[in-house]
Amino acid sequence: MATTDRQTATLALAHALAAAGRGLPVFPLSATKLPALRSPHHGEQPRVHCRGECGLPGHGVHDAATDPTAVRALFAAAPRATGYGIACGRAPHRLIGIDLDIDTAHGNDSVGALRQLALQHLFTIPQTVTVLTPSGGRHLWLTGPADTTVPNSAGRLAPGIDVRGTGGYLVGPGSITAHGRYRLAPGTAHLTPAPCPRALLRLLTPPPRRPVGTAMAGAGTPEPPGRRGEGLIQFVLAAHEGQRNTRLFWAACRAYEHGFGDALADALTSAAVRTGLTEQEARAAIASAERLTRGRG
Repeated sequence: MATTDRQTATLALAHALAAAGRGLPVFPLSATKLPALRSPHHGEQPRVHCRGECGLPGHGVHDAATDPTAVRALFAAAPRATGYGIACGRAPHRLIGIDLDIDTAHGNDSVGALRQLALQHLFTIPQTVTVLTPSGGRHLWLTGPADTTVPNSAGRLAPGIDVRGTGGYLVGPGSITAHGRYRLAPGTAHLTPAPCPRALLRLLTPPPRRPVGTAMAGAGTPEPPGRRGEGLIQFVLAAHEGQRNTRLFWAACRAYEHGFGDALADALTSAAVRTGLTEQEARAAIASAERLTRGRG
């Protein structure tokens, strides 16, 4: 292995050990941001669903450890590691990662979308550990309560916002990938991950969807769009040029996922027209959202 490769691997281990020393479970990553250790069950048939019960390394996020000896052993088995992952949802921090993607080509303003959610749902985005990504995005580190499991999601909270929860991982600061280095944002290195605001936590942990046909009269009857629908309409109305189709499509997907897409379609269309879309463009985006969500069912 070249000298630069050895230096990169040594630096990755040093950063991983520092994170483990703060109680963050870590494991080695390759330059592709994927686990650096190959599964010991690769190629086995039938496929083995193992989360490390076999005792061998190579199970991705399930390898994550805080014990320095275990961390060193993982990196010794992955000499070409260039970075490290931090397992989310694990004690003691039970980390929740808010991944704010920057996609100027499609007009996604994930930072603005998070601020809009904060205003709409009455919570404050706390000062917390923030990691800058090579693409210009950022990861906000929050902590969750022991009795709450936050699922992983991509774009469900808002366009350009991904959530890393239980079973997911974040690329740790100091890691080097094929696209560049992850680094702590200035002024946040001294911070500890802040508790996730309760209102945001509720958005991250949606209630389970009721199976079709199980609703009972009275309290179990599905709710009309009401305030939920109003929030989606306001989300569409807040779109700037370049965001209009994306915001409308996202809002329509959420409405159909929660069972009131058809009831909200006209209101969403009117809102989109007010932002500058034609009625035909708005109807087409809503129809696409309906087809997509129907395919998920």
